[in-house]
Amino acid sequence: MHKNSLRCHTTPRPRSPWKDAATSIATMIALTMAPSAHASLFSGETLDAVADGAAWVVLFIAPLAAIGIFLIIHILPEKIAEKKQHPQLDAIKTLCLLSLVFGGMLWPLAWLWAYTKPVAHKLAYGTDKAPPHGADDALHPLEDAKSTDAAREP
Repeated sequence: MHKNSLRCHTTPRPRSPWKDAATSIATMIALTMAPSAHASLFSGETLDAVADGAAWVVLFIAPLAAIGIFLIIHILPEKIAEKKQHPQLDAIKTLCLLSLVFGGMLWPLAWLWAYTKPVAHKLAYGTDKAPPHGADDALHPLEDAKSTDAAREP
């Protein structure tokens, strides 16, 4: 059998003029009964107050929130490196700061670097973890100067 003989050839039915008329009448009734549209829920002084509040949010609060979120996201690689005791933590911190200067372009590199395991560091120093940074790591130039002066005096 041929494929053409299996097809059913039907002609489309003509649309009823009564159906078209009923659709037109129903559309006109729906349009006449529809309430008028309003641009805002508020009017008068309330509309002005809402617009002023929205302007404050858009001009001041949203940019400050965006800057805060931007900064929080940019210190994430630093926090990850601290948590993993990454031996190159200071370099990752520097890359995070440079990323802030260059508009975030270096941030993905800092993120990847924070998650990498420093193989060359392990070969050189025998470990791939750095001691955690604590209060003892701070520089104390005055105390160091006093201790060296006391050691020099006879």
